[in-house]
Parts: sequence; C-alpha cells; structure tokens
Amino acid sequence: MSHGVQGYDPRTGEPFGEPVAKTPDSEVDRIASAAAVAFSAWSVAPAADRAVVLEEVADALDAESSLLVSTADSETALGVPRLTTELKRTTNQLRLFAEVLREGSYVEATLDSANPDIIPPRPVLRRVLRPLGTVAVFSASNFPFAFSVAGGDTASALASGCSVVVKAHSAHPSTSRETARVVVDALRAAGAPEGLFGIVYGTEAGVALVKHPDVRAVGFTGSTGGGRALFDIAQGRPDPIPFYGELGSVNPTVILPGAARGEDIATGFAQSLTMGVGQFCTNPGLVFAPEELVPALGEAVAATSGGAMLNERMCDSYTASTDALAASDLVSVVSTGTRQDEAWAVSPRLFSVPLAVFEENLEKLTEEHFGPAALVVTYSSPAELHPVLAKLPGTLTGTVHAAESDHAEAGEVAEVLRRVAGRLIFNAWPTGVAVAWGQHHGGPWPATTNPLHTSVGATSIRRWIAPVTYQSWPDALLPAELQDANPLGIPRRVDGVLGVH
Repeated sequence: MSHGVQGYDPRTGEPFGEPVAKTPDSEVDRIASAAAVAFSAWSVAPAADRAVVLEEVADALDAESSLLVSTADSETALGVPRLTTELKRTTNQLRLFAEVLREGSYVEATLDSANPDIIPPRPVLRRVLRPLGTVAVFSASNFPFAFSVAGGDTASALASGCSVVVKAHSAHPSTSRETARVVVDALRAAGAPEGLFGIVYGTEAGVALVKHPDVRAVGFTGSTGGGRALFDIAQGRPDPIPFYGELGSVNPTVILPGAARGEDIATGFAQSLTMGVGQFCTNPGLVFAPEELVPALGEAVAATSGGAMLNERMCDSYTASTDALAASDLVSVVSTGTRQDEAWAVSPRLFSVPLAVFEENLEKLTEEHFGPAALVVTYSSPAELHPVLAKLPGTLTGTVHAAESDHAEAGEVAEVLRRVAGRLIFNAWPTGVAVAWGQHHGGPWPATTNPLHTSVGATSIRRWIAPVTYQSWPDALLPAELQDANPLGIPRRVDGVLGVH
C-alpha cells in the first residue's frame, strides 16, 4: 500500500482519525473483478429480493447513526443536526428504491404481438431495460452521506441490479470507511453476493477504476475540472462507457418587480445562500433583481456568519476567487458577512453588477464561487433579461420570484430558463433537493454531462439500465417482466396500451 488518505477537522485544521491507505492498481483490479462476478448473480436476482436487501442496508445505517454522524462531524464541520438529517435522507433514498423495484415500471416492459399483415411484418417483440454491469461511484465532498458511499448513485445502481465500486472522497476518509463497513456487513448479512459492493481510496485508484474493463458506467459528483478529466478518460477508453457527472452550477434566480418585497425575500435569499456555508450544488449564486432591492439583499447577507469550509483547498479557492472578483473593476462589493474563528472559515460575500456589464463579461461573471458568495445583476425592465438569460451556461436550477401581477412575465422567463436549467422553482429557493418520483436533478453542461438524466429521485435508476429486445423467444425463457402472465404484476405496455396486464 502507498501513503494514506488523511482526514482533517475543518474547525481546527488538525488531522482527524488514522490515515486510510490508498488503494494500489492491483487491489483496484481485484475489487472491480470481484464486483463483476457478483453482478452475474445480483443482476438476475428478483427485484423483490433486491428491495429487501436495500431496506436491510438502510436499517443497518440507521442503527449505526451515532457513530457515523459523529465521525462525519469531525471531518466536515457540517454539524450534528445537518448530518443527522442527511443520514436519514440517505437511508430514505435506499427505501425509495425498494419501492421503485416493487412497483416495477422502471424496466419499461413493452410487449408487441406478431402481425404478419403489416409492412414490414412484425414478429413477437418484447423489450425491457436490463442492468449494465459494475458502476463506479465517485463520492462528493459536500454530502458525506447522501452523495457519498451509500448515497443516491450507490442506491440506484444497486437497485438496478448493478454492482458498485465507490471511490471515497479524500475530504472524509474515516466517514467513508465506517459507512462502507456498515454497507458490506449489511449486504453479507442479507445474503447478497460477495463483492457486490467495494470501495477504493486515492486519486490514482479513481483513475484506474474508470479505466477498468469491468466497469460499465460511472457516476460522479464534484468539480467541473475533476469531472471533465474523468469524463474524457471514460470516453477515451477502447470501449467508451457512460459517464454521468454532476459538475458546476450557478443556479440563476430572477426576482421580478412585483416580488421585490424587501426584507422577506432578502432574508430567504441570505438563508439559502449561506446554508451549509454555501457548499450546495443548488446554491443561488446568481440573482437578477431590480436595483432598489440590492440594499435589502446586502443587509441580509451582512447579518449572516460564515463557517468552516469542508477542506483547506475549498477555503483557499473560495477566498482567492472572491478576492479576485472584488478587486476587479467589473463589480461592486455590496456587503460581507462575519467570519467565525475557525481554521478554514470564510465570510459570505455579495457583489452587484449592471445587466449590460454582466452581458459583456458573461463568461467570466458566471464562474462558480463554491461557497456563500453571490452576484446580483441589476436590471430596469424584465424584457431586457430574456436574451441574457438565454446565454447562461447550463445549470441545475432556475428560480423565479413573482407576485400575481407578474405571472405573465414569470411564464415568459420560465420558458427561457427551461432551456438552460433542469428544475424550475417558483417563489421558493433552490437549496434542498427532495428525493421523490418527480424530482429532476440535472441540466445542460456544465451542470451535468448528460441533461437527459437525473442523479436524484426514482428515475435516476435509468442511468444504469439499457434496453434489450427479445424477438420470438419462448415465453418460459423470457425474463419474468416480459412473460405473458405478468407474474410480477407490474405496469406494461402491451400492443401500445399501458396498464397492468
């Protein structure tokens, strides 16, 4: 083994826990190969059986919540209340996918009867979505549970019938190790195939994992630079594989004149901006507002307090990028919040710029400052926003605040935003991503590498499954989802009609 991955306490900057050994290429190969063997058995296990296993993993994580939360709090400084709810979100994700498996429509079972009288003649065709193979999951820094070792990518991939190898994030190796221990033990106790889930540590191990011939898809949550590098590796393989990356997002918010309610809207904005020290992928980093609202927004941000960033690199990056923005002649500094006395603490910051200057410097001024910083773009008339909004880079969310008198304009703004954003929010703030059937957490580049798919919600399972059509096969040899009797009782489309038949 090479040198280890060391965790740190962001409040003090001091090392936390024992270093976790980096995983050499030979061990990556062993883990990925074992996962491929496990996939052969897991992928054909009945969906109902996989559902039970997911629920047992969720129960095991809940049972170890005290240890997991305390470990994560020491490595992330996110706080016990936040981490407690995040772990519960994580176990609820696992339980949601158990429901998805039992409901069954995710496989999109489609049956066409033979018809020799059309041109061309149609044989018996039966189509279903089947799991791809082993999935590599890259953990996120800002959600040590929900987007990490046992997070949404892992839950949806295991639900689909795929095996999983996680690349742990270097910011919380002890949390990753403890979570992986719980998952492995729970899978073993539930009778899942040995090797179904594995974990590796270190940047080199992550690269080796993406290159490994047994890995059939990758899920990633992280920076644009890191995601783009891995995306290129995945596409540059002799056999390119799908890479589902969630990268950067500025999450534009448009406040229309009728909604400029001053203190209420300003307070909500500041709370959303500084939640989790601004380390949310849905942080509202770009706001379009009437100029008269800027003082209230500034006062609200000035009243906030920053905190410790997740690691020293993020702290340094935030400080350097916001200092450079403040020193430029493009924007004005509106206000700065207070800074806590912690090792990697930062201050919330708010800047402003007129719409014309923003449009002339759009590429530079839409760079993400990962942390509690935002830029207010002031405008005179809502109509002048439309061509500018259309030029924004892809983003996870687009928000509109409007009074009833603004509804017509709100609809027009939404029509522009939907072309660049994956989720549209009305009179609320984008931080907080519900785990549900109707959720979409994705968007055009650079928000994600594939805007057609989500990393949150029931339909995120579609990333790990691909269609297979069975032509003229005997009923007894078909997957249960396609057999005439529909033994699983799942929704199916039969000769074009959708129903449970």
